[in-house]
Order: sequence, then structure tokens, then C-alpha cells
Amino acid sequence: MVTKYKNALVESIIEGIQDIKGKSVTVMNLKSTDSSVCDYFVICEGNSTTHISSIADSVEDKVREQLGEKPYHIEGRQNALWVLMDYGNVIVHIFQKDAREFYSIETLWDDAEREDIADLD
Repeated sequence: MVTKYKNALVESIIEGIQDIKGKSVTVMNLKSTDSSVCDYFVICEGNSTTHISSIADSVEDKVREQLGEKPYHIEGRQNALWVLMDYGNVIVHIFQKDAREFYSIETLWDDAEREDIADLD
């Protein structure tokens, strides 16, 4: 999987998500926005709390294996409705579908460049 952004961390995160069949992956390039908190958001969905937790574990394992990096911070593992993984310049948001629709974080940064990644079957 190669996105148009050509960022090794983003690519590794996407692989970790896709390994566990995460859905509706979106990469947002926040570099050119006025209120950027990082360079990229990687956003995806899981089907259940167990699936959300498995995606987070897969992302963490894949990034550590490929790049030797660990997240600075992880939030939301206990309830697993929305897990946030902070890798500094890349923040990963793993949502259940209803939570993603409710918070709609993509619309908060709608001026960012966006790439939707096709789901793997």
C-alpha cells in the first residue's frame, strides 16, 4: 500500500490496520492547515470493541517491527469505542462506526488534503 503522501510511518500504520481488516481508512494531510496538531491523521473503523483493540495491537506491532517506533501515548483502550494512538507527527484514530459518525473529526479539518484508502476484501 503506497499513499500519495509517501510517509513510511503512515504506510506502516495502514498495513497494520489492513492486516486486521480495518475498514474505511482515511489519511488526512494536516501540514497545510492553520490548526494542525500533527502532520497526518490516519482514521479507520472496526466492527466491535474486540476488533478495535485488535486493530490497535496490530498497528502497534507493525510499526514497531518495521520502524522500531512506539506510540508516545494511547487512549481509549479500556472502552475501545475510539482508540487514539499518538506517534508524534501521526495520530491514529480507530473508531466504531457510530462513534466515527458522531464525532465526525474529518469535518473539523475539512480544509486538509484527504485520501480515502480502498478496503481490502
